[in-house]
Amino acid sequence: MANTVMMVFGTRPEAIKMAPLARVLREWPDLDLHICSTGQHREMLGQVLTAFGLSVDQDLKVMTQNQTLNGLARDLLDKIDKAYEQVKPDIVLVHGDTTTSFIAALAAFHRHIPIGHVEAGLRTGNLQQPWPEEANRRLTGVIADLHFSPTTKSRDNLLREGVPVEHIEVTGNTVIDALLWMREYLTASSWHPAADSPLHALRDDQRMVLITGHRRENFGAGFERICLALAELALRHPDVQFVYPVHLNPHVQKAVYGLLSGRDNILLVAPQDYQHFVWLMNRAHIILTDSGGIQEEAPALGKPVLVLRKVTERPSVLEGGTVKLVGTLTERIVKETSHLLDDDAAYRQMARVFTPFGDGHASEIIAERLCRWFEESANQRDDA
Repeated sequence: MANTVMMVFGTRPEAIKMAPLARVLREWPDLDLHICSTGQHREMLGQVLTAFGLSVDQDLKVMTQNQTLNGLARDLLDKIDKAYEQVKPDIVLVHGDTTTSFIAALAAFHRHIPIGHVEAGLRTGNLQQPWPEEANRRLTGVIADLHFSPTTKSRDNLLREGVPVEHIEVTGNTVIDALLWMREYLTASSWHPAADSPLHALRDDQRMVLITGHRRENFGAGFERICLALAELALRHPDVQFVYPVHLNPHVQKAVYGLLSGRDNILLVAPQDYQHFVWLMNRAHIILTDSGGIQEEAPALGKPVLVLRKVTERPSVLEGGTVKLVGTLTERIVKETSHLLDDDAAYRQMARVFTPFGDGHASEIIAERLCRWFEESANQRDDA
């Protein structure tokens, strides 16, 4: 009889990182995969799943307009609990640091359903940076049964917190699985944005700086300072194209469109599906971001990354010299970006492939560990 693995996610980044694992689990013998979406980034999430040839088995449709984190948590807890009652999974897989991940884990814990935490053990040591993600990671780690850590550093964080070593598997990160799979697909098919895409107008003979931003701790003054920096950079470097796929969050939209619209060499576009975004990363000269996942993806492509945050829960990315924390002060962002644009030696020093997050086979390692865990659990029941 097949064991039922229920995978719960709701945001675009979660979908990107869980999609390669879902593809592997769908083909794994003796495992029955059930994908449950909470529907937080429905349109963007659907684009990711389509790109990987996947579909959800269940959509909880929890998002409402102007929803608070507490309102989201309340609705998630109720709907996920009912989903568990219906599906009766043998294990629940959650990812990373979202509210979805923690609430899905909590609901499983209340029902004595085992929990597997993908991308476990990342820490900054500061509950406010990133907020609320740092707390979500720690809380999920307390109640998880299996911890799939991307690096030995994240494993060591869990060991210091008292997690038994036999409950931890160092796997690499599934985001590298997704990235390498998509890059291979784009290269093999000579893929390029369609003629009606705003990205089609990008010139091959001009350097391009890619920007992303969505962190809650940057809302307000942080985003204003970032946008002022981008405006100054665009003015100083008229020969450089700045491309900003603008997150749908109203706080982000207001700041970005209010301060950056109408500038000739700043292209503000809607959030891009995964094919377009990987193409953009591969095409970029430099990437400015407050995203966690891009800190892992971009160095694997040899792209210098300036992180618009004060701290990172991925300290391993800093060791290769390809990622630098620059915060959100306007002057610092302008200085560090201009340095890379103006100094070829400094640029070459950062533009190197570096990835401490595995070789693109994290999903297979996780699937193998899940199967061993099911075998161990069955043997324990037989011995009881």
